[in-house]
Amino acid sequence: MTTLYHNPRCSKSREALHLLEEEGETIEIVKYLDTPPTHQELKQVIELLDIKPIALIRTQEADWKQNYKDKNLTDEQIIDIMVQNPKLIERPIAIKGTHAVIGRPPKKVLDIL
Repeated sequence: MTTLYHNPRCSKSREALHLLEEEGETIEIVKYLDTPPTHQELKQVIELLDIKPIALIRTQEADWKQNYKDKNLTDEQIIDIMVQNPKLIERPIAIKGTHAVIGRPPKKVLDIL
């Protein structure tokens, strides 16, 4: 089973979902905008991705640019910002077992199969 952190309004996220479906993958869809991850859940995702929290931020979003861009933030603060503002989380994220990828480009989600 693959867990997909998904935003149905995002074309890249929809494409990643379609690619997983084409592979016959069983998918648990997490609509993270409707049900944001907790701090601990997001921290686990970041660990699986093996990235720094800032790498999961959509830095081109106006909210990030206006409110956070030039601040000296710790990793924990960045995670808290994503929990409070889930639209800042890069998408889609696919997780299978102990492997995770950010689906940019969407074909990257196939790397975990």
